[in-house]
Amino acid sequence: MPKAKIAISLDAKVLDRVDGLVRRRVFDNRSQAIENAVIDKIGRLDRIRLATECAKLDPAREKELAEEGLSKETSGWPDY
Repeated sequence: MPKAKIAISLDAKVLDRVDGLVRRRVFDNRSQAIENAVIDKIGRLDRIRLATECAKLDPAREKELAEEGLSKETSGWPDY
């Protein structure tokens, strides 16, 4: 995937920590460290959003929807 070049501003302490990770070869360079951090944060936000939306569901209603019409369908199923 093509990459875009951007400019960002970081707190000096944060940059020192990023540079420390690069020195210890956790990341190849600053860009890789920051890209990985952004990807990780986006993933966390997506999981939080999914959990928030799932919490809005009514388990009884979801079960009812999942089982809707199931009793009719199972009569034609073979016995195992």
